[in-house]
Amino acid sequence: MRATLKPFADGERPWSIKISVVVASLLGAVNFILFVVGTKPRLGGQQPHLAEILIFCGLMLVCAAGMWRMRYWAVLGFQTLLAIGLLGFSLALIKASSLLGAAICLAVIVPGGILFYKLVRILGRLQLPAPPRR
Repeated sequence: MRATLKPFADGERPWSIKISVVVASLLGAVNFILFVVGTKPRLGGQQPHLAEILIFCGLMLVCAAGMWRMRYWAVLGFQTLLAIGLLGFSLALIKASSLLGAAICLAVIVPGGILFYKLVRILGRLQLPAPPRR
């Protein structure tokens, strides 16, 4: 089945890649700006350290750049992080104690799930890197 897929032309970027690049760039930039401004997010009752924020922001920006260049590893990495985030919001939906909390979770889960599904099709058309020569 994969042999019948046509690779992307040079410069061709489907809408799901463009949206993923915007989402990854915004996540990386906004998290860094919020940390620099002094916002103190709490994850699991603890505040993240500067190194944790920089790693996450750097990872998001590297994924965004790689996806813009239509790299398989970047799309796969972003899809992995997207799946982890969707699982987190799904678990939060189970514990939601108000309609607002449930609506926020669903506002992330539904478009995130659609984006995840669309990226699966993109991965099928992207060319895998050539194996190293010996």
